[in-house]
Amino acid sequence: MSRRKDGGIEMVSKLPWQAGLVLGAAGYVAMRYGLAWCMTTFGGPTGQALGSSLDDGAYAPAAWLLLIACWLAALISYLDSRRRHRLLASQTGLRSLSAMDWREFEMLVGEAFRRQGYKVREIGLGGADGGIDLILHKDSATILVQCKQWRTKLVDVRVVREMYGLLMHHRADAVKIVAIGHYTDDAQRFVHGKPIELISGEALLAMVRECQAATRQPKHA
Repeated sequence: MSRRKDGGIEMVSKLPWQAGLVLGAAGYVAMRYGLAWCMTTFGGPTGQALGSSLDDGAYAPAAWLLLIACWLAALISYLDSRRRHRLLASQTGLRSLSAMDWREFEMLVGEAFRRQGYKVREIGLGGADGGIDLILHKDSATILVQCKQWRTKLVDVRVVREMYGLLMHHRADAVKIVAIGHYTDDAQRFVHGKPIELISGEALLAMVRECQAATRQPKHA
């Protein structure tokens, strides 16, 4: 499964936005003051000389760049989380599910699983997915997910066979295929006795509504 590697900002932006703020502040302090202290304390004569130059602010520009990069990633993460929240909250039925583009559909499915306690890794949103759009982790299990936003076309057995092959290749524990429509009879027969779940539009809508209800439910102290 070929996949473009994420850069530093992209990696941090996939963390909760609070983590990006903390990483930026900690990285700034470590680079701006921690390196000089470590070299002066443990580096001997050479380290003391280098530490003295760092005390003069030699690494200050790099420390500021690190802080700005992490906080930029935190902003991206925050805006992204707000978008996902609005996307999930705005769904009213199968028609609204069909109105999304494929990127939004993958984001919605990922957010629905995230609200169910899964750790979600988005593959398809980053480029070539090789048939896998999401990877879920929960209770030491790895689950591969493919999203099909076909409005009229039935998902046939060929798609299911391909995902089963990916399950065996990556030694995953299970597969979930999520579609707005339905699956052919052959596809439903193929998954019998296999760790493959076919999620139709009605089942996805039920997941979304469950997440919406949990969000609206008042929190008790």
